Amino acid sequence: MISNVAVIVFDEVSPFELGVACEAWAIDRSGDGLPVMDFAVCSPDGRPVRTIAGFDVAVQHGLDRVAEADLVVLPAISRNRDVPAEVVRALHAAHDRGARILSICSGAFVLGAAGLLDGRRCTTHWMHTAELAERFPAAQVVPEVLYVEDGTILTSAGTAAGLDACLHLWRQEFGSAAANTVARRMVVPPQRQGGQAQFIKDPVPEQRAETLDPLLTWIVGHLNEPLDVDALARRAAMSPRTFARRFRDETGTTPHAWITARRLHRAEQLLEETDLPVERIAADVGFGNAATLRHHFTRIRRLSPQQYRRRFATAS
Repeated sequence: MISNVAVIVFDEVSPFELGVACEAWAIDRSGDGLPVMDFAVCSPDGRPVRTIAGFDVAVQHGLDRVAEADLVVLPAISRNRDVPAEVVRALHAAHDRGARILSICSGAFVLGAAGLLDGRRCTTHWMHTAELAERFPAAQVVPEVLYVEDGTILTSAGTAAGLDACLHLWRQEFGSAAANTVARRMVVPPQRQGGQAQFIKDPVPEQRAETLDPLLTWIVGHLNEPLDVDALARRAAMSPRTFARRFRDETGTTPHAWITARRLHRAEQLLEETDLPVERIAADVGFGNAATLRHHFTRIRRLSPQQYRRRFATAS
């Protein structure tokens, strides 16, 4: 059971993700009936470290303190910085004796540099998953999820996903009631499953289509209409075969996939900003009915439309 937590930091650490680790494990919650962790922030030789925000953090413990920890946490650190050899040794020693290891955001790159992601499923912030996979090809990178647990190693995405991963550990170790208490104090949802998608603000990249830009603009304004390839080809004054080939050349995908992504994005906006019924939203964005919207939404976003609305709605 986790009772001793060590956070490893070195130069160019992110203060936000360091704060996540402190908030999750360093706070005395004994008044709520929860265990108090023996918590420490550690650096090579106990030296102060420079954050990416330009200020220093005074550290009171060296890496020898990591040898006592049940949980070792790696907050986000610059992806391009060399990992000190003593950090790699401390991580391997912790792993070899069975300690839990948690990375938050780009902290996964430290684990990759240490070789601890080889053959393991892992993740990081959606902006960096491709780089993680390229730099550490032996790792099994899972993109766009909140966190991944593989054995004793838990990797998480961006800041909020780091909180989710910490709450996951609280739940595993001390039960749902304890995790709910921690979440309530932090004013965050008590449980988001690790396989849930990270929510990218604009999941449909802007396209620069040399000849199809006017048509693409028209499509976005007419998502509620039937948009089959034959009708679109006629509008573009092309044969269906030429249109399909040109569309893929200029957008990198098929008309169906491009339109579905746009419809999903518009559905997200309506779920966030209005209280329209799901059936009405499905019709307005061109899915026709709620069942079809739920199918595509759950397949791509890993949440139902109603679950998405509960988390992200801004309408009164």
